[in-house]
Amino acid sequence: MQPATERLWNSNYWKVMIANFTLSFSFYLLTPLLPLYLSETYGTTKDMIGLVLSGYTVTALLVRPFSGFVVDSFSRKHVLLISLFAYFICFGGYLVAGTLLLFAIVRTLHGAPFGASSVSNSTVAIDVLPSSRRNEGIGYYGLSNNVATAIAPSVGIFIYRYAHDFDLLFWLAFLVAFLGFAVDATVKLPKRAIATGKRPLSLDRFFLLSGWLIGLNFIFFGICFGVLSNYLAIYGKETMGITSGTGTFFMLLSIGLILSRLQGGKMLRQGRLIYNAGIGILTSTVGYLLFVACPNMVGYYGAAILIGLGNGHLWPAFQNMIIGVAANDQRGTANSTLLTSWDLGIGIGILLGGSIVEYFSYAAAFWWIAIVHCAGALLFFLATRSSFYRHRIVR
Repeated sequence: MQPATERLWNSNYWKVMIANFTLSFSFYLLTPLLPLYLSETYGTTKDMIGLVLSGYTVTALLVRPFSGFVVDSFSRKHVLLISLFAYFICFGGYLVAGTLLLFAIVRTLHGAPFGASSVSNSTVAIDVLPSSRRNEGIGYYGLSNNVATAIAPSVGIFIYRYAHDFDLLFWLAFLVAFLGFAVDATVKLPKRAIATGKRPLSLDRFFLLSGWLIGLNFIFFGICFGVLSNYLAIYGKETMGITSGTGTFFMLLSIGLILSRLQGGKMLRQGRLIYNAGIGILTSTVGYLLFVACPNMVGYYGAAILIGLGNGHLWPAFQNMIIGVAANDQRGTANSTLLTSWDLGIGIGILLGGSIVEYFSYAAAFWWIAIVHCAGALLFFLATRSSFYRHRIVR
């Protein structure tokens, strides 16, 4: 039984949850519409659209390891507020960018505060959680992102359909992101010792060496999701004749994520991280195999639910695992390591998946990620699990 003072849903935890929701909502509100904006406003070609939008991801990927170091070395609240301030200001840049070049510059720069904000906010969430409820709290924290991911694209598309005004969408994203900044400004953090000067500058300040295998394993799962999220629509259209089911697919996937986060809370509270991760990996693996082996409506939508359920267990378990092998002054580094691994996996998936599609077929690309996910499952059960037990820090 938890002591009465060990309350999970404290006011500071609610605030970082709300801020995380606004961060994800403002991002995904625009994501499905930016290609259309570039095409309508600047007459941009398809390959140029990909180039312009990819800058955001590249910058976020590059800044994450440094974000972890900065979050661990300086005041976490100051780092968080500076990151969130830069993040919401960049939405204003979209409003004043009058040329494609200026838009591309703003979009590329925007990736830096997004990457830093996601690392710093998740680290602050860990700081405000009572230690006895940390595993459970990290799992619920992801719900704010899942809910935002589920509803933001639909809200954006709805507004565009009836208002046909991109400036309105940019203003809404700006205001929502500002709300997150304002809420996080009121968070009160416990005092902690700053890491600067205690340890020499080394690779372990930017990448958590004790969690390298956890990060490597996570890359496998990022590869699979990168291919799925980017080539889902055209695969469904060409293989199954599904022309308007992408939104439903991601809605079902998000529902699976939310349900598994809620259901997995008890296991996380009990510290059953390996069990939670294993269930998630196996469920996702079945989902990917079902998706490619059954190219019909049942396989298509059934896979969405299974992959959502699997990732909803997998994500918080892996985040708790990497936090569990990190010292208290390396929480930012641990978070950035996991997020960098995911981003790197998605990038590899998009790159190699595109090559497989070009030379073979979309079906071949999805068979490939099903095999990659199976390989990730084997790596977890044969090596990552035991590595976690060896490096785990008992607090």
